[in-house]
Amino acid sequence: MEYEKTKKYNINIINQKIMGPNPLKLEEELMQDNKIKKGSIVMDLGSGQGITSIFLAKEYGFKKVYAVDLWSNPEENRELFTQMGLTDKQIVPVKADATDLKFEKEFFDAVVSTDSYNYFGRDEKYLDEKLLPFVKNGGYIYIVVPGMKKDCHSDIPKELLLSWTPEQLDYIHDIEYWRNIVSKSKNSEIISIYEMESNEECWNDWIQCDNEYSRSDRKAIEAGACQYLNFIAIVLKKK
Repeated sequence: MEYEKTKKYNINIINQKIMGPNPLKLEEELMQDNKIKKGSIVMDLGSGQGITSIFLAKEYGFKKVYAVDLWSNPEENRELFTQMGLTDKQIVPVKADATDLKFEKEFFDAVVSTDSYNYFGRDEKYLDEKLLPFVKNGGYIYIVVPGMKKDCHSDIPKELLLSWTPEQLDYIHDIEYWRNIVSKSKNSEIISIYEMESNEECWNDWIQCDNEYSRSDRKAIEAGACQYLNFIAIVLKKK
């Protein structure tokens, strides 16, 4: 796809703030024809240093975006939001654990999570017990997770082990694994789950960055690891 929305953003700013494969391209593909209404209040769950939250706030007509992350600095994120022309009325940084959210019940119209849900959402009880209580009935959950084309944990290819340990790779699974996890939810229905287009392109964007994490990942990607990897989109609706 062309990623027309992503092209609006300064690549140098993106590369300074991203923490993995190009999250704006992932989010733009995920949000094609999204069903979240303009004027909604949206949580960006696992927002990192806030670049995906800026993208949501600027591109989709939402009333307010809450940039929720445990590890980033809210004040640094707020400075970036201000630099990008956004106010606290449009976007709010929140330091919070995804498994211990403190918002009012049914506060959000929707949740978007880009390249982070696999760290906390692998527990089949997570959706019903930890996340959906904060989403309005009929609200949507849009998720991107890094995945495998086919789970290979019992015989991990040498290309993957150039950059990641078996323990790190345990956060990455195939579509059937994720379908099984989210189908256990009693309070949501699966709208769609599919393999995304933006795999090698997003990984290649990432390894062009110059930091210790991208340099480490570069070993596997340049050796052909993308033949085993994908990104998985999951769209859910709260009942």
